[in-house]
Amino acid sequence: MLKSHELLGFMSPALANDILSFIFESDKPAYRATVAAVAEAKHVRPVFLERQPRDQRHATMLTALTKPNLDPAAGAFIRAWLVKKHAAMLVDFLNALEIKNENGVVEDLPTSVDDTKLKAAVEILLGKYPHETVAVYLNAFNDMNTAGWANLKALLKSDARLQLGNHA
Repeated sequence: MLKSHELLGFMSPALANDILSFIFESDKPAYRATVAAVAEAKHVRPVFLERQPRDQRHATMLTALTKPNLDPAAGAFIRAWLVKKHAAMLVDFLNALEIKNENGVVEDLPTSVDDTKLKAAVEILLGKYPHETVAVYLNAFNDMNTAGWANLKALLKSDARLQLGNHA
């Protein structure tokens, strides 16, 4: 399955830029942490990136975040966006699976979920949210959680609506 850095590489540039802009505007600590991680990977001081025009800085950051060495930073970046901007989607998914959560955050995931419930939960998300956002969430959920549900992995591979990289 896709790692966080791969998700950023396969999603549309518009969505990647929207995520970065959202984090810039809404979560300064996460944005600063991302700038610091990119600066370290590029062997520059964060202030070097901060002094660049925002468009140039964001392009540099997004390119760097698609590299395997920045997967932890990319993961934190995507998680911050999902939890802060798309909590309703996370709650809808977990509630449909009857998994106890607090605003879309779960302490302990079950080791497996019923196929019928999983498919119904995915259909709820696809009917309510943009397909690319759902695909990013489910891929990130699958990658970042230790439960490793085989049926979710199979669904991500087989359902064309959950494929990333189909942008022009």
